[in-house]
Amino acid sequence: MKYKLLGNTGVKVSQLCFGTMSFGDSADVATSTAMFNRCREVGINFFDCANVYAGGRSEEILGDLIADCRDEVVITSKVFFRTGDDINAGGGSRRHIQRAVEDSLRRLKTDYIDIYFLHSFDVNTPIIETLRVLDDLVKAGKILYPAASNYAAWQVAKALGISAKEGLARFACIQPMYNLAKRQAEVEILPMAQSENIGVIPYSPLGGGLLTGKYGTQRRPDAGRLMENSMYQTRYGPAIYYEVAERFTNFARERDLNPVSLAVAWAGTHPAVTAPIIGARNLDQLAGSLQAIDIDMTPELRAEISALSPEPPPATDRLEEK
Repeated sequence: MKYKLLGNTGVKVSQLCFGTMSFGDSADVATSTAMFNRCREVGINFFDCANVYAGGRSEEILGDLIADCRDEVVITSKVFFRTGDDINAGGGSRRHIQRAVEDSLRRLKTDYIDIYFLHSFDVNTPIIETLRVLDDLVKAGKILYPAASNYAAWQVAKALGISAKEGLARFACIQPMYNLAKRQAEVEILPMAQSENIGVIPYSPLGGGLLTGKYGTQRRPDAGRLMENSMYQTRYGPAIYYEVAERFTNFARERDLNPVSLAVAWAGTHPAVTAPIIGARNLDQLAGSLQAIDIDMTPELRAEISALSPEPPPATDRLEEK
């Protein structure tokens, strides 16, 4: 396992981050424990969570698992999406964030969260209010670094400008979607992160299962997120994604490589990426993602893989000048 600096924090994290969304949902306590222990065995010290995963149960299980190694791991959680029926039980307001962070700390059984993500951009709350409450939480020692998930590059840039002007704690990390099928982050988000020295931990490097080798233009498994979850069906509905999946699967198999390992390694070797977030429902699923660290992703190999999917146009759309 290799370790990288997370942006300009000075904190070193493993080249893979394990996402705990399955804890308490598709993975029971015993399976969650086994996956956590396996991650620790191979050197992962970075674990991603959120207050809405499994209705808070993911945080509870992760909290139990880190009890005897809290100082050795870097953990994240998130705030924004609804956590209850109350009309104010969501968003980026001071009122909601202050309550949500206390609930997360209680479930995680810790007195601080290393990286605290805004799970989405709140169009109803002035961003300076959100940034100020995050800064207050940093000063109180309840979170160490503010972060943003699912933000556009301009939203991050706006927040960084306000933080600099007002002397507030700045975003230290972002969490965009990024995989071979979904490459929009390459246009502005990843270059922005490189320019501002912000850590990047992209989620969904396997495209919700699309890039596992189970999908193709005429091939579907009996079960899986893309077969069972309407959100993923919408996200990866266009036929082009299944064409990419088929080309990628054939490419991997021709070289006797596991598509899962190859997809994770490809996402993780973009120069802006700190650590892709891997996830699993069981140890068997986890194995392929962990093997990504054994792949020698040369620039040539990465370029060959990148050619299997459409490259998004540049931000200015001046294709004739590329």
